[in-house]
Order: sequence, then structure tokens, then C-alpha cells
Amino acid sequence: MIQKLRKIIIESDTVLGKIFDYFIQFLIILSLITFSISTIPDLSPKIIGLLYVAQVTIVLIFTFEYGLRILLSRKKLKYIFSFYGIIDLLAILPFYLSTSIDLRSLRIFRFLRLFRLFKLFRYSKAIHRFQHAFSLIKEELILFSLVTCMLLYLSAVGIYYFENEAQPELFKSIFHSLWWSVATLTTVGYGDIYPITIGGKIFTFCILMIGLGIIAVPAGLLSSALSQSKSYQENND
Repeated sequence: MIQKLRKIIIESDTVLGKIFDYFIQFLIILSLITFSISTIPDLSPKIIGLLYVAQVTIVLIFTFEYGLRILLSRKKLKYIFSFYGIIDLLAILPFYLSTSIDLRSLRIFRFLRLFRLFKLFRYSKAIHRFQHAFSLIKEELILFSLVTCMLLYLSAVGIYYFENEAQPELFKSIFHSLWWSVATLTTVGYGDIYPITIGGKIFTFCILMIGLGIIAVPAGLLSSALSQSKSYQENND
């Protein structure tokens, strides 16, 4: 019996397993729809009641699924602390937190209901390709992220020294200048804070050029890794 359930819920390589997967996917989408509808103001008490019943039913099914996955997993702790295990827990936890404790400060946990969307990741081959692609370039991405953080800080320091005297209300400190660094280095350029000195403008131009490279490099890495991942998956299928 346990072996049959494991094939349906964990391995999902049977007809019943695929039906179970589609059923969970349907519940995830239904949950997100009901959650979105519940934010509409001036709903009638009848609709609110129906939405609540739907949410309770869905959460109970998700809770049952989470318990079964723990029970059927050969390495229980590995599943509990895995990416999908944490997502499965976060998908049900907000409901129990918001119903057991009625503190306004804890209502932010309801936002975690959106983690149910991540439950769909388990059933997508494309997501699996992304996971494999990220695993191929994770060291490069970590290094690139560190370099980006360094550039953010250095650009904040640079623009602070260029613009602090000219615009002390906007570039009060290096921490205030970090917002300019983020907007400029990512090439977003909101325009709410910008340099007015010649040195600041030249410095901004240099940071913008670096920003264009920052966007291009990870995109190229990911594109190459995805091609490798797709070829790997096709060879294994």
C-alpha cells in the first residue's frame, strides 16, 4: 500500500500519479483565484462564506498532502528541509497562523499564501531545466552577485563625493546614495534622484555603461546554461 502511494504522490510516473499532480495544480490555481477574489471590497456575506469554505478545504488537502509526503519520503528530513518541502509548508502555514492568532501585525503572513504558486514548480519540466541550468552556473552567478554588490557600494561612494555638496538633501550619505546606485546600475533610471555636477554626470555615464554589461553577462550565462540543460534533458528522455 505504501509503495503504491509513493508511486502516486512522490514518483508521479503512473496514470494515477499524473491525475494527482493535475488535481494539486488545479487546487493551487483555485486557491490563488479565491485569494484574489477575497481582496475585493464589499463582498456579500454569502460569497465571503463560500470563499472561506473553499480556502479551508484547499488548505486541509494541502496539509494532508504535506503529511503524506513526509510519511512516504524515504529521507524525511531531506524532504522537510528541501526547497519543495519548505514551499509546501509555507503554502499552508499562513492559514493556521492567521486563524489561530488574530494580531494585525501577523497578517503579513497571509502574503505567504502566494508561495502556493511555487508549488507549481514541481510539475514543470521547464522549471526543472532552469534548476539544472542554475546549478551549472551557480558559482559564476555567486561571483557575479558579489561583484555587483561591490559595484553598487563603490558607485554610491563615488556619486556621494561628486554630489553631496551640490545636493546635500538628496545625497545626504552613502546610504542615501545607494538608491541612485541601484536605479543607475540596473539602467532603470527613475529620475527622482540624479546628478547635476559635471563630474557626477560623467560618473553616471560610466556607471550606466557598466550597468549595461551587468544585465548582459548573466543573461548570456543563463542562455548558454539553458541550452546545455535542454540538450541534457533530451538525451536522458
